[in-house]
Amino acid sequence: MSSKTRILAIANQKGGVGKTTTSINLGTALAAVGRRVLVIDFDAQGNASTGLGITRPERRLTSYNVVIEGTPLQDAKLSTLVPRLDIVPGDENLAGVETELSDDPRRSYRLRDAVRTYMDEAVTLGHTEYDYILIDCPPSLSALTFNAMTAAQSLLVPLQCEFLALEGLSQLLRTVDMVRRGLNPDLDIQGVILTMYDRRNNLSDQVADEVRSVLGNKVYNTVIPRNVRLSEAPSFGKPALLYDYRCPGSEAYIRLASEMLQREKTREVVV
Repeated sequence: MSSKTRILAIANQKGGVGKTTTSINLGTALAAVGRRVLVIDFDAQGNASTGLGITRPERRLTSYNVVIEGTPLQDAKLSTLVPRLDIVPGDENLAGVETELSDDPRRSYRLRDAVRTYMDEAVTLGHTEYDYILIDCPPSLSALTFNAMTAAQSLLVPLQCEFLALEGLSQLLRTVDMVRRGLNPDLDIQGVILTMYDRRNNLSDQVADEVRSVLGNKVYNTVIPRNVRLSEAPSFGKPALLYDYRCPGSEAYIRLASEMLQREKTREVVV
């Protein structure tokens, strides 16, 4: 298996914290600086697919087919408007994965096996060798999330700057420990991304300070502001970086990509 591809699951069991927004715009920012990126839409809502301009009729094969039917990633992935950024789309069929895999003893390894097979075949069969695979997880601790965490090397955790943020994070950290013990001992947290930050609200500063005091340098310096352009862009089938690259949200994701790449260099030196 190729070691150059970094596989990151973007996860938080809480909804509305910016997982899909991060998947779309971080992926776009990484592609803009020359990295080859694959987004795997692993949410039944399929919002990452919509936000990258993939219409419902185009989703002939999805991540559902990959984990349930064994469809190769190569057959399911689609190009997007963004050069060097591809996607395996998601759709509502993913809602049934929990039930359909309930009797499979290897149910948590389906996505990992598909990704490893793709990477093993990349050189010999001429598939794209991605620098990053970003898995957009659903807002729940389900079979899909366990599949994503088992397939991933690291987690990116978007965390909304709100009062109960740390409570949800503690639950996620317990899940990570459980996955390490039983499914993926090498899983780590690559970083926590503070989202929906509002400089006019003292609570945002309080939450940010508290999260940093608990997790230290696991928290990115870059914060993602609350920004209407980030919310508008998916309805036009575009990442915010294409919709309005000068808006504060787009600029923040560009900075986040830069900071993440710098962290990756540091990680490689340490390893």
